[in-house]
Amino acid sequence: MNLAVRDIRHHSGRFVLTTVGIGLLLMIVMGMGGIYRGLIHEAILLVDRIDADIWIVQGRTRGPFAETSRIPVSLEDRARAVPGVAWSRRLVSHTIQREHRGRPLRMVVQGLAWPDDNGSWIPLVAGRPLGQAHFEMTADRSLGLALGEQLTLGKDRYTVVGLTRGLVGTGGDGLAFFTASDALAIQFDVPGDARRLERAARRERVASQDLGQVLPLLLDRASGPENDIPALTPPQVSAVVLKLRPGVDTNDVIKTISAWPDVTAYSTDQQKQLLLGGMVDRSRRQLGMFRVLLIIISTIIMALILYTLTLDKLHDIAMLKLIGARNGVIVGLILQQALLMGALGYGLAWWLGQYAFPRFPRLVIIEAPDLLMLGGIVLAISVLASLLGIAKAMRVEPNKVLAG
Repeated sequence: MNLAVRDIRHHSGRFVLTTVGIGLLLMIVMGMGGIYRGLIHEAILLVDRIDADIWIVQGRTRGPFAETSRIPVSLEDRARAVPGVAWSRRLVSHTIQREHRGRPLRMVVQGLAWPDDNGSWIPLVAGRPLGQAHFEMTADRSLGLALGEQLTLGKDRYTVVGLTRGLVGTGGDGLAFFTASDALAIQFDVPGDARRLERAARRERVASQDLGQVLPLLLDRASGPENDIPALTPPQVSAVVLKLRPGVDTNDVIKTISAWPDVTAYSTDQQKQLLLGGMVDRSRRQLGMFRVLLIIISTIIMALILYTLTLDKLHDIAMLKLIGARNGVIVGLILQQALLMGALGYGLAWWLGQYAFPRFPRLVIIEAPDLLMLGGIVLAISVLASLLGIAKAMRVEPNKVLAG
């Protein structure tokens, strides 16, 4: 090791710059693995927090977080009558983007089944759960909203009564919790002109039918508000979640609900697999490809630097061979330099990551198995990178020192 250290001191500038470059590359590799872990955590975060056993969604769809799902509100009462169900609650979920304080504000709106669910299960860092049926909201800190701040959504103003931390959707947007009726009002809000045009078009459609000509009063009803028309159903919700009584088999209840032709039922585990297999899988493969490319680049950079360092000391290597030094001493010189470069780069990557990763726009989760795996990869690329320099050193003839 003394020979390796002395040679590093002789070429300290090149060695330090290469180590810093390797450290930055390894930090990115480490961060990509952490981003993948963060994607998984964010994808199933809300599913875990809701703590339901069964999710009822629109037939032949994958649920409210993977794609659009629309089911009638009455399904909540129908599901409550299934044997073994402890409670059922409607759930509204959609994403909106609005202008707030001169900047875009994008959030995932979650509608809770008030008054059965006021969001008391949501981990708050400040404030309180929802306390009334309308015009209150609980928001994640990532949205930049303050406790007590008022936000205009649609035609209403909502007051932030509670704050959470780390509750985001699958796209990284902060969650905001409202009552289900408020969430639907936000989702289906349209400008006044659009509403007037819809009423006029509705009146025209009724007037063109025989029924409208026989019953003129229907024209006045058709041109009025939607909630005054009995034939129109209320806005549909995204899903209905069920909690089963202790000891009830989830598969039996799913089998019962699956007999209904208009919906599809998933267990919580199935809902997670649908999220991870669809939305997260493509990101996982893309991050994996970038990690492989960066590892290959790191190996090439280390190999070129070690080869250059070997070229600079060919005369010294020839001298060592002339005085009878074993090949193991020369191999150890180059290999120890490679291992030291890899170890220092790995340590630098971990140290820089402690400061950089918390500032990333997406959640980065670094776990011990990931660090161990990356350490093994660094060990392997250090050995591989040293092979080019070792091969060159082994071809050096002892009489080269006499020639020059």
